[in-house]
Amino acid sequence: MNLDKSVLIFAGCMVLLSVALTVAFSEWWLLLTVFVGLNLLQTGFTGFCPAAMVLKKLGVKPGCAFN
Repeated sequence: MNLDKSVLIFAGCMVLLSVALTVAFSEWWLLLTVFVGLNLLQTGFTGFCPAAMVLKKLGVKPGCAFN
């Protein structure tokens, strides 16, 4: 699995986790979904992705989107 797929899987898991926490505990957990969405937007415009940097340091092989 490359870095591009890993970032998308991580973002999807964070959104699903946020929805589950919202249903189980409090609607304040939707702020996590907002944060993930804003991070995806800024990554699309700037190419800077903190999650990609962390995953790269953990040894995930690079893809074409995050060099």
